[in-house]
Amino acid sequence: MKKIMIMMAIIAIATTKLTFAQSKTDAAFNQLLSAYYDVKNALATDKKNVAAEKVKTLSAKVDAIPHKDLPATQHTLWMEQAKIIKAKATELTAGKDIKAQRKSFEGISYAMIKTVRNIKFNNATVYVQHCPMAKASWLNEKENIENPYYGSMMFDCGDVAETIKSK
Repeated sequence: MKKIMIMMAIIAIATTKLTFAQSKTDAAFNQLLSAYYDVKNALATDKKNVAAEKVKTLSAKVDAIPHKDLPATQHTLWMEQAKIIKAKATELTAGKDIKAQRKSFEGISYAMIKTVRNIKFNNATVYVQHCPMAKASWLNEKENIENPYYGSMMFDCGDVAETIKSK
């Protein structure tokens, strides 16, 4: 009986530790997603300087992900996507004009879309939206289209290509 109680205690502690690690990782990923939305919203409203500032926060959030807690396949995927996000964030910061920034954002978006689809950390519904004119997709926290690739010129151009339900 004593051995059973000890085993149950060990299992409970291990499960709690794993759940805590998962929730910590999910929280960090959701902060990254929020930072991504800030960059998207700046580009959608033609705010080049705000986008350059917000992408620095995005880059810092990439570094803050406790990726060692992820299962092997997710860890490998995250390391690949994090590298792309960081490189494109650096490009976006250095972008001379909003058109160049939007091109860099496209790379960030595809890495973020792949991450959300495969790691499934989102605590709210995420909408994958697509602009046929830009031939590019992005993530949105709202179902309403807010096009970061054309901003005020074509703010609501695009459609919802996919809905990723919350975890």
